[in-house]
Amino acid sequence: MRGGRGIGSEPEVAQAFDRVVEEGAARLARPWIPLVVTGILGGVDVGTGALAYLLVEQATGQPLLAGIAFSIGFVALLLARSELFTENFLVPVTAVAAGRNTLRPLLRLWSVTLAGNLLGGWLVAWLIIRAFPGLHDTAIRTGTHYATLGVNLRSFTLAVLAGMVITLMTRMQHATESLGVRLVPALLFGALLAGGQLFHSVLDSIMMFAALITGRAPFGYLDWLGALGWSVLGNIVGGVGLVTALRLTRVSREIADERSHQR
Repeated sequence: MRGGRGIGSEPEVAQAFDRVVEEGAARLARPWIPLVVTGILGGVDVGTGALAYLLVEQATGQPLLAGIAFSIGFVALLLARSELFTENFLVPVTAVAAGRNTLRPLLRLWSVTLAGNLLGGWLVAWLIIRAFPGLHDTAIRTGTHYATLGVNLRSFTLAVLAGMVITLMTRMQHATESLGVRLVPALLFGALLAGGQLFHSVLDSIMMFAALITGRAPFGYLDWLGALGWSVLGNIVGGVGLVTALRLTRVSREIADERSHQR
């Protein structure tokens, strides 16, 4: 920590702030090729969770059990060091607030990561549908659920909750350097996200892709695009507005100290 940091705040909060700022600065400065590849790998890794979800949902008909199985996707994200679009709310936004970079690299990070996630997710969805013909009906039913949520208050609140859940998971993981401890929120919040059928821009896109790839989905890619835009907006409100902004007020002194060192 920098000299004087932590006065008037909890030491562990200040230490976590340092870790978040350093990692956020590194993400924002990432070159184009590693940025694109990390985003694609994030879509591929979370796609393994989508496969587990569909297999368990088909076998049990229970979204909650399928949500627990989906957690393998978040474990893969953590251990493989890939990233989802929604995981880039708390960490890089904190770095920007601390003066370590500007809004433009943040928007680049968000847009490239989201595009990479969607590309990687589409590839995995194609593999799932081609490899498991028996999952077609389950994929259609699951994808249709998200495609038909519509643009309304309920779907928006589901998207806000999804952004909130993932950002809180990110905060909890950065509160410790223990990999074993960091696995716990990956398992718990992954199950909550998928089992609760929250409206997550990347996960739900993979489910809709799987339905579309069967060729029998009662919706099209334009419907997916509308759902994507609405879910992205809600995810940002939940992740940045509801969690990140409020938590930044807790480390306002650390932010001011960090910004003073950037001058």
